[in-house]
Amino acid sequence: QVQLVESGGGLVQAGGSLRLSCAASGTSSGGNAMAWYRQSPGKQRELVAGITSGGSTNYADSVKGRFTIARDNTKRTVYLQMNSLKPEDTAVYYCKLGSGPIYWGQGTQVTVSS
Repeated sequence: QVQLVESGGGLVQAGGSLRLSCAASGTSSGGNAMAWYRQSPGKQRELVAGITSGGSTNYADSVKGRFTIARDNTKRTVYLQMNSLKPEDTAVYYCKLGSGPIYWGQGTQVTVSS
């Protein structure tokens, strides 16, 4: 059974940083693309950043230059380093594994105060 467990969320002031982690179990995640999504109240879930099995990355325009996605296949973990956080980054952040089938983590809350 595939499980994704996110951690690292919390409350931070604007301009601060957080590092999210997503650990995968029950699968060899190294051969799968992984991504971070986020969802704010009343909004659709949106892609924040993605990383392929080969390490290629892509980012939403709103986070380019501030967020960095990385993966450690030996630890089956994907990270999201978030710098220069803004109040509009406040959301529940979800980790996604694969493209078919797809697995989601339970989410971790990130709150950025102004």
